[in-house]
Amino acid sequence: MFHFLNLLAGTVLLRPYVFAFFAAYIISCSLQFGFRQAAVFSVAGYLIAWLSEVSSIHNGFPYGLYTYIEATKGRELWVAGVPFMDSLSYVFLLYASYSLVSLYRGKTDGRFDLPGAVLSSFFFVYLDALIDPVALRGDRWFLGRIYYYPDGGAYFGVPYSNFVGWLIVGFVMACVFQLISSKTARRDSVNQGMARTIPGPALYYSVVLFNLAVAVYIREYNIAGMGVFLFALPALMLLARPKTLRP
Repeated sequence: MFHFLNLLAGTVLLRPYVFAFFAAYIISCSLQFGFRQAAVFSVAGYLIAWLSEVSSIHNGFPYGLYTYIEATKGRELWVAGVPFMDSLSYVFLLYASYSLVSLYRGKTDGRFDLPGAVLSSFFFVYLDALIDPVALRGDRWFLGRIYYYPDGGAYFGVPYSNFVGWLIVGFVMACVFQLISSKTARRDSVNQGMARTIPGPALYYSVVLFNLAVAVYIREYNIAGMGVFLFALPALMLLARPKTLRP
């Protein structure tokens, strides 16, 4: 137990930005849907992401084959060959994507909504289209080189199969998030107004800005430019959405 706690503490100290985003997710999701929703999805979302990564590093499905470099295995928590912080990040990335879609569509109650789940998975992929090329160059910033694709990839070194995998996993996670919400969220205690609509999308664009800043810092201006291009669409969608869709 002491060894586990030591590794967990080391993970927080080594990856403070991940846990800052995760803390923002807990607060935001608790305000919008209730703490039970945030807690249950933290576990369920992590397990889905972890299983998908374990499958991919061994079988190449769903993201394509990639390999983790266990250089920090004694300094941070790893679970069956996958860094704990990596699978954990899927949780707040999906929530942020779902919140952005909910704001656009004017549906903030978390009830099951298939079109919302589909669109959330695309916004989820949008995030990875910026995150993955930046993370792949982790040896040039404080992330460190933690993984690589043996066969490379056409998109800044990332294979297109990776984004197909994110689309599949994002859809599954969005459906699970909605199903959990329909069972656990206490809508009588959920805050109204800005607490229901603003924190999630703010988290989404905080992740975007963080990765754009890193891309500029490591002088990967093409990646930064592509990131700006990609995230102009969700921003324009929010600005141009009909008044009838606004919560």
